[in-house]
Amino acid sequence: MKRKPNVLFFGIDSLRSDHMSLHGYPRLTTPHLDKYLAGGTVFERQYSPHIPTTPGYSSMFTGMDCFGTDVVALRHQGGLGAHVKTLAELLGDEGYATTCVGFSANPASRGFQKYIDFTGWGSWSEGRSPKAENLNAVTIPELKRLAAGKQPFFLFMRHMDPHSPYLPPGPFERIFYGGNELDPKNRSLEPVYKFKPFCDYLASWFPPGCTDKDYIIAQYDGAIAYMDACIADILATVASLGIEEETLVVVTSDHGETLYDHECWFDHHGLYDTTLTVPLAFVWPGKVPAGVRVSDFTQQKDTMPTLLDLIGLRPKIDFDGRSLVPLMRGRRLPAQKEFYITEATWMRKHGWRTPRWKYIEAIEPDFHYKPQFELYDLVADPEENHNLAKRRPDIVKKLRTRMLNHIAKREKETGRTNPMYTNLQWHGMNHGPFESSDQAYNEMYIGSPEGAKLLQARELQRQRGCKKL
Repeated sequence: MKRKPNVLFFGIDSLRSDHMSLHGYPRLTTPHLDKYLAGGTVFERQYSPHIPTTPGYSSMFTGMDCFGTDVVALRHQGGLGAHVKTLAELLGDEGYATTCVGFSANPASRGFQKYIDFTGWGSWSEGRSPKAENLNAVTIPELKRLAAGKQPFFLFMRHMDPHSPYLPPGPFERIFYGGNELDPKNRSLEPVYKFKPFCDYLASWFPPGCTDKDYIIAQYDGAIAYMDACIADILATVASLGIEEETLVVVTSDHGETLYDHECWFDHHGLYDTTLTVPLAFVWPGKVPAGVRVSDFTQQKDTMPTLLDLIGLRPKIDFDGRSLVPLMRGRRLPAQKEFYITEATWMRKHGWRTPRWKYIEAIEPDFHYKPQFELYDLVADPEENHNLAKRRPDIVKKLRTRMLNHIAKREKETGRTNPMYTNLQWHGMNHGPFESSDQAYNEMYIGSPEGAKLLQARELQRQRGCKKL
């Protein structure tokens, strides 16, 4: 019997698509991926509607939206619900050997047979952080082991570049910056240092005395380029093993990143497109059309159905997402240009996005003191800098009605209340919703890279018997 195809899955944390040269960014951040993905299909408008990491990967690995997963928060309480089946579980049932690299501590990673971790954080005092090389050091031997086995394999890698801290090794820290990051006349980082919830964490990996925001942005871009070069090593290994034609490669991200945008300071919160837009691409010689770029709107929930369709599996699962294979092959699918967006990161908000409009509603006060309602004209103001909520109450009312109608529909279909309404411990503070922005500002705090790591790993997979960090 012919062996099923392998699946090599790159999950690149915090990679916003508009900072990839693959998607037209003027800095050459992804030269290796640009060349490699030209041999497959690239989706140009892929969105992660439910941010950040835990809900993003939950949707990606189940084919469900947030109503289907019941997951909306970074600090999700407990494991992923038993009402959904993960990609790792399904492929394992189909005879796959499954390995997860760098993601053992998250509910969304349920179901892998083997977990491997690597050092994926860092600080200025520890020196430059070779995260992607650390990943390669454990991944390449595992890739060789899996390729030598009799079973098809599913190898998932969670890359921690370009996730903060942005500390790419040389020469990548300088390839996009030639200025003086310590220039005393540059005051662009002053508001960042004054932001109490993040200032200590950011100072732990910014160069001491750094004044220039553009240097920090260049570090993010350098981390992308560094990650891209290290991914080239993995792809070269695939070629050397002679398994290219029997391996489906997937490249995507859980969410994007805000840099100096919207005063969200070098993190991935805020329902702006900097955080919602991510890459998605598939490569499989002879099976996935080469040189295709698809401009239709697609979402994380489409990733698993598409992958399964490509490798020929038809599980009896009523996915919320859909296979994108017809789009790869030049056929049309019904347009899905409007969708519900959520975040329970450092703020709890939801909203509605259309091709023209973005509506954002705060469910409780946030630590940035932003207004409860935000409205942006994405055509006239693609960077979402001008809030029109007070000037266009008619549009606010229309979009809010569409959002609430969608919520009611999905609640009825799933038999569950919107998790944005029920997940009141999203902040991990052991009390109910914040009553004021002052309260949120004074209580939400991250002080070190180790603290950030623990926030992401707080709820381990109890089903696997992991103990809490």
